[in-house]
Formats: sequence, C-alpha cells, structure tokens
Amino acid sequence: MSQGNRKAQYLVTFAVCLASVTTGVSLSWTTPVLPKLSDNETSMHITKGEISWIAAIGSPGFMAGSLASRFVSDRFGRRATILGSAVPVILGTILVVLFSNVWLLYLTRFLWGIGTGMVVTISTIYLAEISDKEIRGALSVSSRFMFNLGNFLVMAVGPFVSFYTLNYMLLALPIMYFIACWFIPETPYYSLKEGKVDQARKVLMKLRNYSDEKELEDELTLMRQDVKKETLRSGSLKELLTGKQYRRALVICAGIKITQMLTGSIVIQHYLGLIMKDSKIQMDLPTAFIIFGAVRFISGVMSSLLADRVGRRPLLIYSYVGTGLSLGLAGAYFFCLEVLLFSEEKLAPYGIIAFVGIILSVILSTLGFNSLIYLLPAELFPLNVKSVAMTTLNIFGGFSNFGIIKLYQQGRDWLGLFGVFTIFASVGLAGGVFSYFFVPETKGKSLREILVLLQGSAYDEAAENLNKATREVDVNGESEATELKPV
Repeated sequence: MSQGNRKAQYLVTFAVCLASVTTGVSLSWTTPVLPKLSDNETSMHITKGEISWIAAIGSPGFMAGSLASRFVSDRFGRRATILGSAVPVILGTILVVLFSNVWLLYLTRFLWGIGTGMVVTISTIYLAEISDKEIRGALSVSSRFMFNLGNFLVMAVGPFVSFYTLNYMLLALPIMYFIACWFIPETPYYSLKEGKVDQARKVLMKLRNYSDEKELEDELTLMRQDVKKETLRSGSLKELLTGKQYRRALVICAGIKITQMLTGSIVIQHYLGLIMKDSKIQMDLPTAFIIFGAVRFISGVMSSLLADRVGRRPLLIYSYVGTGLSLGLAGAYFFCLEVLLFSEEKLAPYGIIAFVGIILSVILSTLGFNSLIYLLPAELFPLNVKSVAMTTLNIFGGFSNFGIIKLYQQGRDWLGLFGVFTIFASVGLAGGVFSYFFVPETKGKSLREILVLLQGSAYDEAAENLNKATREVDVNGESEATELKPV
C-alpha cells in the first residue's frame, strides 16, 4: 500500500491515550491512599468496612459509564463519547478537592468509575477504527500502557505527598485530555454508518496520507461495503446474544474477561499496601509502590511492541501460564507463613519471594492478557454490535470486579493470603488452557478478515443479504452512488 507516513494516526492516538493516563491515575488512586486512610493520616476516621467500599464503589460507576458510552457512541459518535468522559472525572476530582467526607469519597470514586468506563469502552473501538491493520494492535494496546503510566505516576507521587495535595494535583489531568481530544476526528467507520461518505473520505486522507487517490477510493469502497453489510443486522443486545455469528466471539471475550478478573490483578492493585503489611515483608511501602508502578508501565510499553510482532494468541497463552506460576510462588510463601506457621524471624530473609512473585505476575499479565483484554473485543465483533458487546462485557466485568474487591477482605479472613493466591494462580493456569483451545490469531488481519475467520458461513449469509438488498434498491431506482443512508 503506497501510503505516506502515519504521523496523524500516532498524534490522534497520543491524544486519546491522555484520557487513558487520567483513568489510570483515578483507578490506582486507592493504592497509595488506602494506607493513608487506614493509618488515620486524614481528618476523616475511616473503618475497614468503609475502606472496602471506597475500593469497590468505582466498579458500579464503571458499569454506568460503559452503559452510557454504548448509547452516546452510537448516537453522537466515538469522539463525542471520549470528550464526554472528562465531565464525570472533573466533577469527582472537584468533590474530593473541596470536601472531606467518606460519603463524598464514595461519590468521587463512582464518578471516576463512570469516566473510566466510558474511556475503556470507547478508546479501543476508536483506535481500532482509525488504524491501519499493520499497526492496529500497537496503537490499541498503547492506550493500555498509557493507562499503566497513570498507575505509575500516582504510585510514585502518592506516598510522598499528603492526601489533600495529591487530590489537587489530579485536577489538571481531565482538563488536559479534554483539550487534546477536542481536535481528534470522528472515525471513518462511524461516518459511513451515518451516511457521511465525504467526511469519511476526508478523515481517511488525513489519517492514511495516501499518495495514490485510487487506493483511497478502493479502501473507502471496501469500508462502505463492510459497514452496509454489518448494519443490515440489528445492533441490539438481543441480536448479540441470539445471533449465531457472534457466539464464538462472545465465548472468547467472556472467557478472557472471567479469567483476567479471577487472577486477582485488580485486587492486588487496590490492596497492594495492605497485602504488604499482612505478609510481613520487610520493604517500605513507597518503594514497593514505585517498583509495582514502574514495572507495570514498562511491561505495557513492551506489550504494545509485541502485540503486532509475536501475535495475540501466544501472548495470551504464555502470560496466563506465567502469571499462574508467579502467583503460585507468592502463594508458597504465604503457605509457609499461615499454614506451616513459620516464625516471622525465620521467614524474614525469604519475604522478598512473595513480592517477586507478585511483580512477576504484574509483568507477565501486563505483557499479555491485561493489555489484550481491551483489544480483542474491538477486533472480534462487527460494527453493528461492537458498542453493545463492549458495553455488555464491561458491565459483566464491573459486577464481577465489585464482588471480588468487596469480598477480598472476607476471603482473606476465611482462607488467608495462601488460599486467595492459590485461587488466583489456578485461574491463571486455566486461562492459558482456554486461550490455547479457543482463541484464534488476529495479528496482521483486517477487521473484515477477522470476521470471516470467526463467522464462517454466517458471514457469507450476510453478504447474500447485502446483495439482495442492493438489487432491490437498484430495481426501485433508489441506489446512491456517493452517500450511504443512515441505517
């Protein structure tokens, strides 16, 4: 393909990734803040039960944000959804800056969750729809490593500043990404869906910088055919759940989502400080936070490079198996501490083993499934159900995350850290088996080629319906050469 450089795609991706940095900061805010609240370093007196609510209440907000993005993105577009996600984040930050009340902390976390749900749902769809297939994986995963950069920033700064100073520092982030994303274009796929062919042509030229106009028209024609074919079908939840052509994608994405959550990534992120205290590891919390955030960010950068080189499927398999073994290593330490009842003095020289196991699990999961979990749905579902599929998966994930985070403390009390980490490790190994048998490779394939791979004969049936509908339009003399009517 004789294209010019892809500078525009990289610049647009960077603007969208600023939103991911902000959501990474708001999600990991609990990591340095929960120990401060637990040690009464603020003017508020917070109980353990209230701490668990502060950690968990973001998940219902995440579900609400995902649900809102489903309707906003289909009605007003991908760009409008990204811009709108800044509003709840700004409101939540203003609340936590101006007021010191546990109920307002709940509301702040809920509002941040709304913004996070909107960004996570729409950013991968947006990036998948603007990217060349050769760099789609790298650009889509880049939003995830910028999310990890946000994690790192709050973990590196949070332990060294007061609760109130940290909150003031957060206020600039959503304003910054709102301004940057004001200048990004709508995706060509959404423009075609709305019948705006000229707008899609202009956006494609800006993003691809074609040197041959014929290639531009050829790609635009293929996109129009795909959009027309995909929008022949309904975009409802019923269509998603009952259409046989979506079943394989649903099974793959639901399986990856379940195993990703039950490996405990989100629990470890929220409760890292308290886990460190409970495990008697001789390491300062600020040091642990900085290491945790740094390796997660660096691994995220590497995952964006590997996604289009190694491939999605090998990364999933090896990251799940490696994460399971790493968490098993941490579980072995907790077995000695809680089951064999070795003394703290005897275990002190080996306490680093648990932390190494946790860090290895962070590296491997970020290289693989924790980064790809948001890319795969954007690749595997067609345009008509993409938004509802992403929303449904995120709501399912939000419910599950809320339950896991809220019940972690009870699980830790009943089973101990050994029991909790054994469950996490077992699920990681199960995720590797699932990926080996069920997940196809999508590296280097266009969105059309991926749909043909997944849907098989169902994709051909859609083509027949498209041809039939087109013939009927032609017979009635209503065919349109340059504009698609909104479906």
